[in-house]
Amino acid sequence: MADLSAFPISTRWPAQHPDRIQLYSTPTPNGVKVSIMLEEAGLAYEPHYIDIGKNETWIPEYLALNPNGKIPAIIDPDGPGGKPFGLFESGAILLYLAEKTGRLLPSDPARRYETVQWVFFQMASVGPMFGQLGFFHKFAGREIEDKRPLERYRNESKRLLGVLETRLEGRDWIMGDDYTIADISLLGWVRNLIGFYGAGELVEFDTLKRVPAWLERGLARPAVQRGLAIPARPE
Repeated sequence: MADLSAFPISTRWPAQHPDRIQLYSTPTPNGVKVSIMLEEAGLAYEPHYIDIGKNETWIPEYLALNPNGKIPAIIDPDGPGGKPFGLFESGAILLYLAEKTGRLLPSDPARRYETVQWVFFQMASVGPMFGQLGFFHKFAGREIEDKRPLERYRNESKRLLGVLETRLEGRDWIMGDDYTIADISLLGWVRNLIGFYGAGELVEFDTLKRVPAWLERGLARPAVQRGLAIPARPE
C-alpha cells in the first residue's frame, strides 16, 4: 500500500484508497480538466472536494502541495520511479496523465507539440480572459462604473472564440479526428462562459457555428458528463 504520509495534505484529506491517484479539486473550469481526463483515461482515483469558498486552498496542508493556492492538484502514488508524486497546475497534470497512460496525446512528435500548443493557448489566453470577462460581467459589473475592463475582456474573448472557430473548420476536434487533451482543456471554459457566467449574448456566441457544435459533441461524451460533476460537494 502506498505511503502518502510525506504529503501534509493527506492529514487534512485522508486517503481511503492510497493506491489510487488522489485528486484535490472543485468542479470549476480548471478543476474539471483533470476529473474529465481521469474519467476518459479510466484511471483509478479518489476525489477530495476542496471548498474554495472557505479558502481551503490557503491552509498550510494544501499549500504544501500547491504553493500557488489554487485547484486542482494531484498525488500519484505510482509516480516516476514508482514513488508518490505530487503535481499542481491543470495543464501540467493533463500532460502528465496523458504521458502516463499514452492516451489523448498523439505519439507523433509534430502532432504532439501541435496538441500541446493548444493546451498552452487555453492556459495562457482562454482561461485568463474568459475568467476576467466572467468576473466583470457577472460579479462586478454593477459596482464598477468604468466599463473599459469589461469591454477589453469581452473583445479579447470574442477574438479567442474566433480563433477556435477558424481552427475547427473541417475538424470535429481541435486536432481533427483525434479528441485530445487540447479539447479537454477548453471544454469547461467555453461551457462556463455561456453557462455559469451567462456571457453568451455578450460575446455573440450564437453567431458562431463550429464552436457550439464542438462544445455539444464534447459535452455529450459520457466521461465528460461524469467529470463535470467531480468532486461532488459533501452533503
